[in-house]
Amino acid sequence: MDVDVESKMNLPHREVRVLLLHEFRLGHKATEAASNICGTMGQGLVSTRTAQRWFNHFKNGDLELDDSPRSGRPMEVDVDFLKQLIEEDPRLTLRCLAEQLGCSHTTVEKHLNELGKTWKYGVWIPHELSAHQLQQRVDACMDLITSHRNYQWLSNLITGDEKWVLYVNYTRRRQWLSAGQTGVATPKADFHSKKFILSVWWGFKGVIHWEVLPNGYPITADLYCQQLDRVPEKLKGKQDRVYFLHDNARPHVAKSTREELLKLGWITIPHPPYSPDLAPTDYHLFRSLSNDLRDKKFDDESDVKTELVKFFDEKSQDFYERGIMSLPERWQQVVDSNGKYIFEN
Repeated sequence: MDVDVESKMNLPHREVRVLLLHEFRLGHKATEAASNICGTMGQGLVSTRTAQRWFNHFKNGDLELDDSPRSGRPMEVDVDFLKQLIEEDPRLTLRCLAEQLGCSHTTVEKHLNELGKTWKYGVWIPHELSAHQLQQRVDACMDLITSHRNYQWLSNLITGDEKWVLYVNYTRRRQWLSAGQTGVATPKADFHSKKFILSVWWGFKGVIHWEVLPNGYPITADLYCQQLDRVPEKLKGKQDRVYFLHDNARPHVAKSTREELLKLGWITIPHPPYSPDLAPTDYHLFRSLSNDLRDKKFDDESDVKTELVKFFDEKSQDFYERGIMSLPERWQQVVDSNGKYIFEN
């Protein structure tokens, strides 16, 4: 990270600024000016950001090189330069911005608020997508958008996935506390806490089939094929044609699984790698289930299963329809953003 170190070589600040003004009048850019000065006078004499700050003064017609005689930091800031700084690096702290702009923290915060900026965490993303993976997402979504005249076929879509379900689901939350208060304590989750794997298949009208596997019981391609065999039993007489969507986990794309899907006569629709934002089970069903289980504690597997039955049964058909029918809008969002992830509100 660049640091303002004008005085490292014991050269007065004003002399450094004279050099910067000379570079500015030569038509050089701030980055080039800092490099030229450091190359001639010694590395670390002036940072790129210090050069940018003074070049910004010069561009605005302010050629004053001496420090202002008034006490305290000036209350006025160059809003355009502030915008430039946060556009280049939105993670700059108030302290860094104040140093670059030569003003107080409160002044920077005031102007950021006026610009509609708030200081908050960026979002986590499932994977850092390569250019090839971004293009895969665009291609898959474009194929799904253009392969049918309308989206009525989505009423025949079945999708599914697996999820770890914990017996204890404590969540640490913020609390309004006075100085010295510790608040309500939240126990940390045990690394080896009791849990099991939930496998679920569902569609436009609701959950079709679900089952649980004990902790330590791996999902292999053979097991996955056995599970898929149990889904059609629940569909008898309800659905003739099946479009099937699942992710690219190894058991899901194994040769034996592909053969099983051919045997079932299901039409597998494309799903790009690392794309939970395009999987209704992830972005809709499991997201809602996680919210339902939050802060709940179960004594045994039977208690958890009772809660799962209650959760699935209490959801209306409209809930399941929304999860499936939001896919076309998401496909279009991915195409419009050149493959970038969809951020949930």
